[in-house]
Amino acid sequence: MLNAKMKVVIAGGGTAGWLTAAALSKQLGESLDITLVESEEIGTIGVGEATIPPMRTFHRLLGIDESAFMSATNATFKLGIQFENWKQIGETYFHSFGMTGKRTLITEFIHFWLRGRKLGIGGGLGDYCLEYKSALQERFSLNSKSKLNYAFHLDASRYASFLRNMAEVHGVKRAEGKIQEVVQDIDTGFIRELKLVSGQQIPGDLFIDCTGIRALLIEDTLKTGYEEWKHWLPCDSAIAVQTSSVAPAKPYTKSIANHAGWRWQIPLQNRVGNGLVFSSPFMSDDEAMGMLLSSIEGDTLTQPKIIKFNTGMRKKGWNKNCVAIGLSSGFLEPLESTSIHLIMTSITRLLALFPHQEIKQSIVDEYNDQAKSELLRIRDFIILHYKATEREDSAFWRYCKNMNVSDELSHRIKLFKDVGKSYQVEDELFRLDSWVQVMIGQGLVPASYHPIVDLMPESELNNFLMSISSDVNQNLSMLSKHHEFVNQYCKIHE
Repeated sequence: MLNAKMKVVIAGGGTAGWLTAAALSKQLGESLDITLVESEEIGTIGVGEATIPPMRTFHRLLGIDESAFMSATNATFKLGIQFENWKQIGETYFHSFGMTGKRTLITEFIHFWLRGRKLGIGGGLGDYCLEYKSALQERFSLNSKSKLNYAFHLDASRYASFLRNMAEVHGVKRAEGKIQEVVQDIDTGFIRELKLVSGQQIPGDLFIDCTGIRALLIEDTLKTGYEEWKHWLPCDSAIAVQTSSVAPAKPYTKSIANHAGWRWQIPLQNRVGNGLVFSSPFMSDDEAMGMLLSSIEGDTLTQPKIIKFNTGMRKKGWNKNCVAIGLSSGFLEPLESTSIHLIMTSITRLLALFPHQEIKQSIVDEYNDQAKSELLRIRDFIILHYKATEREDSAFWRYCKNMNVSDELSHRIKLFKDVGKSYQVEDELFRLDSWVQVMIGQGLVPASYHPIVDLMPESELNNFLMSISSDVNQNLSMLSKHHEFVNQYCKIHE
């Protein structure tokens, strides 16, 4: 079936398309003939501008120079997300990318902190995390002594252009034009070629669907099916707008809840990405538009863009000879900045299971099983933010607080509330520290802690807590102001 050089056709550009093209051409370029089809007439959503730390590992795989990438994409550093009004109106907590405290072989740091809290010694949970304190003091540096765990805020359009340059250097061909028809093999149902409006025909062996929410190949053509999650994640709409900066960029994203959703602030070097995510049964488009525009600072640089979505996942991310990557594979709202990460893990999974001679069903099934497992756990972590709320001030929050959730999430919540225990399964994206920070931040206070910490004398516990917070403060003192470090490390060149 396959030629000596396998023909890979990527339908759609944007971050998903060009990231796929860059990775495949970098890792398998000599054995592949890669063509990416995109039309300048078709815009991309382009709002996935906040990321999470695993992006740095993927960039190392592609040999990307960090300062060059940041300069090209108007990027700043990100140490976590500040959540406002999620537990209660007026209350704030922080989900940082760092490790909180120190672990022991028997139990996690949270149990030492809980006992200290009971005894009235020690500080807040964030006092034991360098990334948390660095973020709030707007500090950042890259040095061997204070190793911060970080990600980026970036310009999605510039990122796609940056990746396109990389991909074309490694031999990827770009075909301009709209797809008019997806031609299938009569016998197998496999996709055989794409026909463009111009009349150009682009045959392939493996097709990557990066056409976004339209899912032109995986759904319109192959009728793969979709599993909806709107009963757990009721937000179905977003509005995005860019504004000029009015202050130095902070090294964290803001997520500010309202009566029917939340809005984001993502600070880049010379502008800010703003958006409002909301549930249309509880807020109209006009109300959402007014709320967003009345809350932003700075001059608007773009026209506000309304995006409609349906949270869920494609029933198969890989169907026949088509792999869906990016929004064509499903949609998880951007609350924890997982959009670009899911593109990268899909690509990594495809590289690990790449079909070099023919597409075996066992490979397809393994890909789909891994993708589903990953998505379900990320989904549950996002649902946690809505379910574990004390808010009852609106119909939206009353619904979220009282909704039934998956058995696994329900178990995680009960286990933490009962005994302060959380866990991280193999290959799970969000670490133990992430679960703990969000559960504590949302108001889930454990009824008890591990009995082993009661064996530590109070003075020893006090010294233990003080030594950790002292180390954090010492490392903090060695960091530069974030905006000063960005200017020195990766200032944007217009």
